Amino acid sequence: MKTDIEIAQESRMEPIVKIAEKLGLMDDDIELYGKYKCKISLDVLSNKKENKDGKLVLVTAINPTPAGEGKSTVTVGLGQALNKIGKKAVIALREPSLGPVFGMKGGAAGGGYAQVVPMEDINLHFTGDMHAITTANNLLCAAIDNHIHQGNTLKIDSRRIIFKRVLDMNDRALRNIVVGMGGKVNGFVREDGFMITVASEIMAILCLADGLNDLKERMGNILVAYNLDGMPVYAKELGVQGAMALLMKDAIKPNLVQTLENTPAIIHGGPFANIAHGCNSIIATKMAMKLGDYTVTEAGFGADLGAEKFFDIKCRYGGLRPDCAVLVATIRAIKHHGGVKKENLNVEDVEAVKVGVKNLEKQVENIRKYGVPVIVAINKFITDTDNEIAAVEEFCEALGVKVSLTEVWEKGGEGGIDLANKVVDTINSTQSKFSPIYDSELPIKEKIDTIAREIYGAKGVTYTSSALKQIKELEEFKLDKLPICMAKTQYSLSDNPTLLGRPSDFEITVREIRVSNGAGFVVALTGDIMTMPGLPKVPAANKMDILDDGEIIGLF
Repeated sequence: MKTDIEIAQESRMEPIVKIAEKLGLMDDDIELYGKYKCKISLDVLSNKKENKDGKLVLVTAINPTPAGEGKSTVTVGLGQALNKIGKKAVIALREPSLGPVFGMKGGAAGGGYAQVVPMEDINLHFTGDMHAITTANNLLCAAIDNHIHQGNTLKIDSRRIIFKRVLDMNDRALRNIVVGMGGKVNGFVREDGFMITVASEIMAILCLADGLNDLKERMGNILVAYNLDGMPVYAKELGVQGAMALLMKDAIKPNLVQTLENTPAIIHGGPFANIAHGCNSIIATKMAMKLGDYTVTEAGFGADLGAEKFFDIKCRYGGLRPDCAVLVATIRAIKHHGGVKKENLNVEDVEAVKVGVKNLEKQVENIRKYGVPVIVAINKFITDTDNEIAAVEEFCEALGVKVSLTEVWEKGGEGGIDLANKVVDTINSTQSKFSPIYDSELPIKEKIDTIAREIYGAKGVTYTSSALKQIKELEEFKLDKLPICMAKTQYSLSDNPTLLGRPSDFEITVREIRVSNGAGFVVALTGDIMTMPGLPKVPAANKMDILDDGEIIGLF
């Protein structure tokens, strides 16, 4: 069986100028980064404003296993399939982070015969967006410590600096560090720590901004610290938001590449799906909708995290109205939710499937609560049996939801034609009645309670004393009238990763409340959310190499 990179390296890519031409983009609309990738000018949005918006399709999933459920693969495969049936489709994806690429999780470029290419470039540096975000973030951090060193006229309390440095790498040694060591000339000694770049608020801002000026204003609104009087200190008070925006002048432009079947793919941004909202940029999605008849995009993790944040945060800020959702499920994950251990997932177990589909049932209900039509896509693995597949199909029929067996990993667009036809039929026959499930003007606790009860199925929410104090503080500073970004495990509907399936009679515990004021949401942390991952015992990096002729091997 060929690896993803072997399949990608055998593909015949078209020059990116030809892909751009398919979208009606001229030379002045794009900036080339080599032969097979380019950036799209922000002027395209205004130049194409008279174009009718294409239909918007969200790809999400049930709660995943640690191996993931193939959302990106299905997203790419569906885009290819829509083009195969004569529709003008554009794919809008997130950018991969180098940390997972060299760690264990891998990239985010699809797989098999449903990939975006050039796969090596996309997963390794790409057009430098991650580095620009890292630099802008760390410029702000340097300005904070320099301000304190140079006299601290803002009276910043060094014990309450909340904006952290970032690095696009998994490096556990940087989670908790001490800076300013080495004497007076090096500043004041204090505790600090790094996060991975995709967890930076700069990344979230990039993906929610509607242009360069909005980006700059949002970065100025970042809450970086509190002063000695307990009052908030914002980035704009340090005067570096202009320089930060300068560093982001190219990163804000979406990137255009293609799939193995030469379907256009716009890849831009990739905020952490726990601590942030886990979706590609609003700019990229809107651009795709102006350039194609169908836009296929995705949101991180299961529908209880990814779809909820897509609907309640991204769509709210972007004024987007999704026309259809595709809920990806695998037989493996369904059996996992049915109690089957990892080592036995390849063994047929129809009874476990019948138990595990309760997770699927809840996620279908969740999407329907937003008024969005939903289709279940079974992402087929070679170990799936006919009996197991039939059990899921029968359950979906009883639930009144369309289901499609997809084989895009093995067959590319051809393996997703049934899904593509069902998506088109659903959009043509069923009017989306999309609406967020809460009013952002409600008190913080009411918004959290709505998400916990309606989406997770919790019986209630408990708060630590520190979380209650933080809520009160945000209310006093009028930083509470924002959407909620829940930070919890992706493996369960609850905040306990071991509660699989469709748990009931549980409570969500909120242990900390933070505000990403520049991005525009309040983060409610449940459980222990890791913002700087570590490498596994045998990192993926150990298997990678580059040969004398420049060929890259071992990259998935």
